[in-house]
Amino acid sequence: MNLLAAAVLVSVISIANAFSRNDFPPHFLFGASTSAYQVEGAANEDGRKPSIWDTFAHAGNGGLYKGDGDIACDQYHKYKDDVQLMSKMGLDAYRFSISWSRLIPDGRGPINPKGLEYYNNLINELTSQGIQPHVTLYHWDLPQALEDEYGGWVSRRIIKDFTAYADICFREFGDRVKHWTTVNEGNVVSIGGYDAGFLPPQRCSPSSIFNCSKGNSSTEPYLVTHHMLLAHASAARLYRIKYKAKQHGFIGFNLLFFGFVPLTNTSEDIIATQRAQDFYTGWFMNPFIFGEYPDIMKKNVGLRLPFFTSRESNLVKGSIDFLGINFYYAFYIKNNAKSLQKKNRDYTADTAVEFKPFPGNGTSTDEIPVIPWILQELLHSLKNNYGNFPIYIHETGQQTRRNSSLDDWPRVKYMNEYIGSLLDMLRNGLNIRGYFVWSFLDVFELLGGYKASFGLYYIDLEDPTLRRQPKLSSVWYSNFLNNRTMDSKITLKIKDNSSAVSNTPLMHAST
Repeated sequence: MNLLAAAVLVSVISIANAFSRNDFPPHFLFGASTSAYQVEGAANEDGRKPSIWDTFAHAGNGGLYKGDGDIACDQYHKYKDDVQLMSKMGLDAYRFSISWSRLIPDGRGPINPKGLEYYNNLINELTSQGIQPHVTLYHWDLPQALEDEYGGWVSRRIIKDFTAYADICFREFGDRVKHWTTVNEGNVVSIGGYDAGFLPPQRCSPSSIFNCSKGNSSTEPYLVTHHMLLAHASAARLYRIKYKAKQHGFIGFNLLFFGFVPLTNTSEDIIATQRAQDFYTGWFMNPFIFGEYPDIMKKNVGLRLPFFTSRESNLVKGSIDFLGINFYYAFYIKNNAKSLQKKNRDYTADTAVEFKPFPGNGTSTDEIPVIPWILQELLHSLKNNYGNFPIYIHETGQQTRRNSSLDDWPRVKYMNEYIGSLLDMLRNGLNIRGYFVWSFLDVFELLGGYKASFGLYYIDLEDPTLRRQPKLSSVWYSNFLNNRTMDSKITLKIKDNSSAVSNTPLMHAST
């Protein structure tokens, strides 16, 4: 055995002895995530109509990737098989989203019976296996009909339509679904879709590098967030008045969190880092907790920032029972006061910061840096600023190239580090209720299409059956969830000047 193989073996054995599922509170949830457009397929079947994501993908989406979700993982037809895999793995919960345009094809009006049947079947299959369904109502896939009719999220009309959609979901599924997330990555929806324009519905000012055909980056991101907050709050109020007493569920919201670190210890960069936090997370958290936008946003954005009436402020304030957090990357922050001198400012200029790569970002292997300590600092800051409300880690995961080895050692290391760090976070008083791996399967990724892989299971797109193949990470996760320990008699193979754990089973039952 050479030195590299020995180092890997020592690392693997140290992972085995670090912690177990039994170290976590009994009600702490471990799960995996996907979303409708990324996993379901059957995009043109059984009455489903297009969403803005369909339109975006079919239009070539700015050249970011090729492909679409027309077939994806075909979970629409294979949900029973997938739930069986979840059950065998030992998942406590499965986080998925409902396709609004599958359930209500035109965004409002008649319910699609086949869409209703599918989600009832999926939820029933999960609950029959003892797996909690955690449902997201909106995961970047607004019905195209509403976008065409009035511009979707840029219009206040979305509040009424979203609330009616939520009402149907609560009524039809709420007897079995206890955890509802209204919107996934609300900050990404606003920034990516309406400021930079690299996400659906691809709206931005003409000056954007993504050459949007419509939009206004100086105003629309703020309008979209405002309407999103009001739509969420409206749905939450409806649930609490009409359903909570009988269904006993919880309503949350999801944000993408970045680790922001001052580039230098100068006061300018330290203040800029706080400003970045206010613009990216305080933008939503301040209204949820205090009923108002952060002061720095009011100052920098001015009259372009919508304001809450007294009634709206009270509606939004306190409207989350939990916060869902997605976390992947960190950035160094440098002050950029010159951006505030631009004549026609957009959201990016309003933040008045520059982003610098954090060590580990953009490596040659496309791997995501393993930085759980930054997540821990973020959550402590969140607790100090907004209180210790319940948190679910809805997404965190490691990226590899799709056709790389099933022995996905980087993903095993990533999951081990983050799950292990959760114990420290819990011991330090953070109110974390669950952890979901992104993603259960190799799905159609938002930015990477079918080139990027985050899944615990590999799907060969050339295989007409789309057979699910377990990766090393799925074996590791399953054995962790079932309290089996790592076998120190691990065989290693060295191939192509790289080390990888062999296909030999990794773990055995503890005695």
